[in-house]
Amino acid sequence: MKLCYQVATPDVKIADSVTAYQGPLQKTFGDLAELGYDGVELMTIDPGKLDWNEVKQTAADLNLTVGLVCTGEVCGQLGLTFADPDPGRRAEAIARVNALIDFAASQNAKVNIGRVRGQYLSGIPKEQTEEWAVEGFRAISDHAKPLGVKIALENVTILQTNFVNTMADARRMIEMTDRDNFRAMIDVFHLNIEEKDLYQAIRDNADINIHVHLCDNNRRYPGNCGLNFEKIIQTFHDTGYDDLFSTEVFQFPTMEECARRSIAYLAPIFEKVYGRKAN
Repeated sequence: MKLCYQVATPDVKIADSVTAYQGPLQKTFGDLAELGYDGVELMTIDPGKLDWNEVKQTAADLNLTVGLVCTGEVCGQLGLTFADPDPGRRAEAIARVNALIDFAASQNAKVNIGRVRGQYLSGIPKEQTEEWAVEGFRAISDHAKPLGVKIALENVTILQTNFVNTMADARRMIEMTDRDNFRAMIDVFHLNIEEKDLYQAIRDNADINIHVHLCDNNRRYPGNCGLNFEKIIQTFHDTGYDDLFSTEVFQFPTMEECARRSIAYLAPIFEKVYGRKAN
């Protein structure tokens, strides 16, 4: 088990809407290592602007794991998705994600698929949207397979997209994609909104889950609002999950405060539930 924090690499435009620690790598990685985090999840948009060896070496020097590369800003800042009606833009979305997969391979990291999958649009049959999305899922999975990269499809609330909101939706897309390196990840914020019983959803989908996002039910740092994180983490533990947990939150009041409060709240829970400190 490792506790990570999401970090925006310097190619991502700094913005309040970005759910990640932001700034130069020496500051972001250094601050998080000093706080006691085990690793980072990278939000990246244009890996061609990064020195991949520098990223890997900076993490190694600070004893941090690079656990996952997030694709959210391919949609958020570029507006590209796998379900765009324009075939050229669909191809560009796939190319962008494949570049992120190449970068992830250099860091021994996974890749997540969130908003870049797209959404159902008025006037376009749902079956067509799903066909486009599955084509994209298969293309990136086939690109990632020989590189040893696993893809994690994220459940996202209806408040952000109307496509793949529940874990049942994610499971159906995984079955349709039919690639053994295309799996799912669980974000407890989205789970809390979309599932009747978030704990049962964790148990029911343990077989496809390969990554976890933690944040409270107001999208702020864990312990800020109403979710029962001890019960949530215990449920993951009881299903046999022993991989990466990553904090993904809005950075209010400041990113430094969020990172500090997140680990101060979560570390004792992980020690109690998993029987050891994060490492």
